[in-house]
Amino acid sequence: MEILKLTETGVEAAARSAAAVLKAGGVILYPTDTLYGLGADAFSDDAVERVYALKGRDERKPLHALVSDLDMAARYGEIGDSVRQLAHALPKGKVSFIVSALPGVDGIAADGTFGFRIPDHEFCQALLSAFGAPITATSANPTGIEPAQTVPDILAQFGPGIMQIDMILDGGAAPATQPSTVIDMTAAHPVILREAAVPASDIWEVLEQFDVVHG
Repeated sequence: MEILKLTETGVEAAARSAAAVLKAGGVILYPTDTLYGLGADAFSDDAVERVYALKGRDERKPLHALVSDLDMAARYGEIGDSVRQLAHALPKGKVSFIVSALPGVDGIAADGTFGFRIPDHEFCQALLSAFGAPITATSANPTGIEPAQTVPDILAQFGPGIMQIDMILDGGAAPATQPSTVIDMTAAHPVILREAAVPASDIWEVLEQFDVVHG
């Protein structure tokens, strides 16, 4: 297990090193604009299974991914006009979208949906650029335990399980912020599954401008 401090290694160099780990099927612990995440190649079945095992997460609960932009998301999911309108109008990094996966897309989309978020975070964007594909974005905590905000506290939560993490990217304490609001865009009308960083009223205001009816 290798530990890189972003302040010492530099964002771009750390991103290249982390991308190499991901391309080899590894799992990383990395900072995002919300909490620390467990990162793996979102479309590698083996890598995704490692994340589930590390968290002790029910495999029936799908993982979401980080993507660099809507163009990357459109390679894997159906990005309709409503998703584009919301993504452009709402604060970057504050909303996660669940859309229908494109035919033949597997990995975290095994249930037929693709959940993604576009981060507003320098390291995440550098990592996505270096890796060139979606990365799992599940919070770095064992299932049932409140996520910690610093690397030492996170490692303490996992105990011996930390040996399953191939690289740790330490970016300091995670910001004290709410998780993203989650919107299901797979049905006839959008449905808010989790109201958090972005209020529901802001979402409906955008959709109503385009005559989209919510569920």
